[in-house]
Amino acid sequence: MKKVENVVLGICAIGLLFICWRSIKDTQDFDAEVAAREAVVKARLLEIRSAEEAYKSRHDGEYCADWNVLTDFIKNDSLPFVKKAGVLSDEQMDKGLTESSAAAIVNSGDQAAIIANGLQNFRRDTLWRPVMDSLFSYEGFVLDSLRYIPFSKGDTFEVIAVPNTTRSGSIIQVMECNAPDSCFLKGMGKAGKRLIYNRQEDADAKGAYAGLKIGDAGNNWNNNAGNWE
Repeated sequence: MKKVENVVLGICAIGLLFICWRSIKDTQDFDAEVAAREAVVKARLLEIRSAEEAYKSRHDGEYCADWNVLTDFIKNDSLPFVKKAGVLSDEQMDKGLTESSAAAIVNSGDQAAIIANGLQNFRRDTLWRPVMDSLFSYEGFVLDSLRYIPFSKGDTFEVIAVPNTTRSGSIIQVMECNAPDSCFLKGMGKAGKRLIYNRQEDADAKGAYAGLKIGDAGNNWNNNAGNWE
């Protein structure tokens, strides 16, 4: 009888160990899934930031709050880039030459001035490259997916683009693009719902945003930084 009891106790002990291991493993798997989803959303937000900053550079300092307009810009517009040949020597810079002044001399076509300043092999030509090729030529980028929050089953990123008045009274253009936890943590069961709730409570207590975002459309302009950076 005692032998049987020992066997039963041993089986129970193994069962308890398995339950503990399973609980720890489930928690680790859940945390890993959350981290993996966050990484994908962050990467998408950084792509949006690149697109918005490129748009701003071509539209008088304004950001874009319309996904159709931003998508059309990426698909059909171009960005300037400077093709460089030659560099200024220390001696040339000591004489007061700068990149811009040297380029101006070369572009003037004044051969005497070019030779006098030793700029025969110096060129700075502004060329144009499609936005897609400039920013998103890497494998795996899908333009039509840019607006959608990963794992959200079709929810789109909210983009805000507004003018903001600084403390000094000057007006700057600011943008914000956000993805709520409740969107990209969908489908993670009861644990996911509990995590979303806890994050919302924590964010409310801190006056923070419950999710991932870049930029800030309020009074905390941050040069379009992500709230995780």
